[in-house]
Formats: sequence, structure tokens, C-alpha cells
Amino acid sequence: MNKNLLKKLQARHEQRLAELRKKVEEGEVREADLPAVQDEIDGVVEELQSIKDELANDESDEGADDNEGSDDSAENDENRSGEDGDSAGNDDADSSEGDGENRAGMITQQQRDGLLGNIQSGLQSRARLNKTQRDKEIRKAFANFVVGNISEQEARALGIEAGNGSVTVPEVIASEVISYAQEENLLRKYGTVVRTAGDVKYPILVKKADANVNKKERTADIAETAIEFDEILLDPAEFDALATVTKKLLKMSGVPVEDIVVEELKKAYVRKETNYMFNGDDAGNENSGALAKKAVKFEKPLDLTATGAGQKLYDALIEFKNTPVTEVMKKGRFIINRAALTAIEKMKTDDGFPLLRPFTQAEGGIGYSLVGYPVDWTDAADKKGEPDTPVLYFGDFSAFKIQEVIGALEIQKLIEKFSGKNQIGFQIYNLLDGQLIYSPFEPAVYRYEITAPATNPEG
Repeated sequence: MNKNLLKKLQARHEQRLAELRKKVEEGEVREADLPAVQDEIDGVVEELQSIKDELANDESDEGADDNEGSDDSAENDENRSGEDGDSAGNDDADSSEGDGENRAGMITQQQRDGLLGNIQSGLQSRARLNKTQRDKEIRKAFANFVVGNISEQEARALGIEAGNGSVTVPEVIASEVISYAQEENLLRKYGTVVRTAGDVKYPILVKKADANVNKKERTADIAETAIEFDEILLDPAEFDALATVTKKLLKMSGVPVEDIVVEELKKAYVRKETNYMFNGDDAGNENSGALAKKAVKFEKPLDLTATGAGQKLYDALIEFKNTPVTEVMKKGRFIINRAALTAIEKMKTDDGFPLLRPFTQAEGGIGYSLVGYPVDWTDAADKKGEPDTPVLYFGDFSAFKIQEVIGALEIQKLIEKFSGKNQIGFQIYNLLDGQLIYSPFEPAVYRYEITAPATNPEG
């Protein structure tokens, strides 16, 4: 609906409530009129609330309209407060005549107070925030507290948990960070995430058992079958990531501070998390279950510059994807690095077909298949220190288990530490663990690092 029309309707409804208020205060409402007057007040209040909600959802001139409405409401509230005082005095003066009023068919003092209270609530009501608006308000309050624009008390009043110099990242922002992590960290996208309420070790059992079969009548006890158990505990590790933002950037007009803070928070955290899951080589925070360490190596030396390399690579990939057990193959996909993507895009088999082929129908848009299986690429799959080495992973990545502690993501602002550079630092903290877990009898992911065959110095 047109915004100007909505504002006219709002003024008309408020005027009608003021008229009804005056009638009640001046004793013009009799007991016989009470049901009709009450119904009219309820209807006008409900419509007025809907109009205010719709006006608040109009994002084009939201800020100006809110300020204008707030000033008018504040002025009206002051006027109404004075009127309340006057009416209270009149009520005291007329209280002695209550019995006479009731006998004359007038409403009681209690009924009058109820009507006036409903009218007052309708006039003073504010637009109800929908979920999007509430999330936006929390997002802005969080960023303003982090950069020091509002105090700790103000932050708490807006629903931000803060104390001891740190602030818990609200769920709306944490989910945004995690969504970004799922886009950048493929192990989050395809792995299995378990959220726990505390930093407890989360056990995962893997086993393999042999069953018995007997076509004849059983004459002896059932023989014991061999069962292998392996228990792995996901133990959340402490994550620390540091992001810095210049004060100049934070003070530039036209740039929302919350967008800057959240963007830097995403980048700093996701870089640390991705390296932990793919390589797990941070000093003092090693991850023995990282993908590069736990995936089973597939050995097939290959010179990508040799004649017929395309057909040889195709044959090697066929062997590579057929290595896992059937259960893993059914859920298999490729995750490769940029060097492998570049090499494969250049390769063709001897019959002229490219190794990397587009899906006819890809989930979520354009996608590619490699020897019949979906493929994703990421720089996180690089071999450390050798980004030009092609690296491919194949298998069921749901076997990568991630334990995430609910509410653990928090941030601490570091103002003094970087003041000499006119920067503000954000230290991000989280509790998380992620490991590739599978039965020793059924490896879930294999790793193929394409290297040239070793040369024979005697040959």
C-alpha cells in the first residue's frame, strides 16, 4: 500500500482513539454502550498496529520515518501523561458520585480505567520487529559494541552477551559465519556436523563384524564372530584467529560498520578452520585426523607432459575411483586443488573427449563430473609449500566428522595493541574439532598426488 496513504490512515485511527478517549473521560459512555465501544477500540487498535508494522517494513525511508514517528509519539505521550493526571484528579473528585453514576446507567470506575488503558496502549504501541529486522538490529548492536560505539550496558540491553572484555557472537552472526565457512570449506559442506552443548569429548565407534551362515541343522553353539572396535574421541580444540580493521575504514561514511566487522570475522576464522581440517599442521594445534594426514594414499606416478598423458591420466583416475569399497564408491565425489583442475581441463582421452565434463543436470547450478563423479575444487587441498602439485581426493566425505560447541564462538576487541597503526584488532575464539573417521577395514577417502615417475640415473 502507498506509504502516504498508510500515514493518513494511521493519523485517522489515532484521532478516532483520541475521540473515544475523550468520550470515556467525559462520562459520555454508558453501560449499555460498553460492548460496542470496547469492540470498536479493539478493532481500531488492531488496525493501527498493522499499519505501524507495514510502515516499519517499508525500507525505502525507514530511518526518517522512524525518527519522525518517535518524535510525534514522544510528544503525544507527554500530552497524554498530562491528561492522565487531570483525569486522575477528576476521577478522585467524581468517586463520591460513583453510586449515583451506576444508578444512572453509567460505567464503573474499573470499566472506565480498562477502556482508557486499552486506548493508551494502542496510541503508544510501536511497530513490531519481524525476524529480519530483529536480526539486523542485533547485528548492528554487536558490531557497534565491538568497535566501541556503545557501552557494555547498552549492548546487554540489546541482547548481546558481553563481559570481561569479550562478547559472544550472536547466533544470527555465528550462522552467517558458518554459512560462509560452508561455502569456502568443502569439508563443512560435505562432512557431518555434530553440535554439542559443551566442550565434551564426543565418541564415535567404528566396527566391522563377520556373520555366520549354516545351511544344515545346528548341532553346536553359534561360533563367536570377529568384531573389531575402534573408538575415536572428537576433542574440541581452541581456535584463535586475528583480524584487524583500520579506524579510517570504520569511520568512513556510507559504509555500514556491521558489514565490515562481520566480513573480517568471516575471513579470519574460516582461514584458520579450513587449514585445521585439511592440513592440521598448526604448531601446538596439530590435527591427526586432518584430511591430508588421514586419507589413504593412492600411488600412480604420471608425467603429465608426456605424449598421451590425457589417456594415461584417465586410466589412472579410473583405478583411483575404483579403489574404495562399494559402499564408499556409491557416495563418492572428488575434491581437487587448482593445479589438478588446470591439468585435467587441458587433458583429453585418445578419442578426443575432455576428462572434465559438464553435468546435464547439476544440483544448485552448473557442475562438472570427473570419470562419472561430481567434482569440487579448492585451494585448501594444496600440498603445503607446493601449490603447483596436482592433488585429488576421492571418497565419502560424510565420514569427516565435525564437533561444534554451541555458543562457543566469541570475539575480543584489541584497541590498545594496534593503536600505533590506527587499527582495531578482533581476536576470534571458538571450540571445534574435525577429523576424518572410518573403519580400518573400509577407508572412506583416498588421496592421489600426481607426481612424475622417478628417473633412473643409469638409464
